[in-house]
Amino acid sequence: MKGSAVLSSFYPVIATSRIRESTDFYTRLMGFEVTFETDWYVSLRHPGKHPWELALLDHTHPTIPEGHRAPVSGLLLNFEVDDVDAEWERLVVREGLTPLLEIRSEDFGQRHFIVADPSGVLIDVITEIEPAGEWADSFRAP
Repeated sequence: MKGSAVLSSFYPVIATSRIRESTDFYTRLMGFEVTFETDWYVSLRHPGKHPWELALLDHTHPTIPEGHRAPVSGLLLNFEVDDVDAEWERLVVREGLTPLLEIRSEDFGQRHFIVADPSGVLIDVITEIEPAGEWADSFRAP
């Protein structure tokens, strides 16, 4: 990466007042495994071809600078899956999570729904679909 740092890892850290509930949510419902755990920090990894990482941090911990020790707000995490309808059935119908956005297909190329984790982080569960009309021209090859 010219002109920038060479990354060896990148992952979100959710500042939360609900470490235990969030750990349960991400391990039990989203398939993550705990790789490190204290009473104020939990590191999670999703096994598989791409070992995605996520961490949870007590929002009052002194490792967060003064003036920034607040629970997460306004965060949306996208979870792309092979079958969003099966995830809707599992998470909403069977597990009873409250949908904040009902499952639907979008012209811009997604079939998705949104729920929230215990900290209020929005979880957008997505399967990519063929975009409609003018939306197809908006995509660029990686």
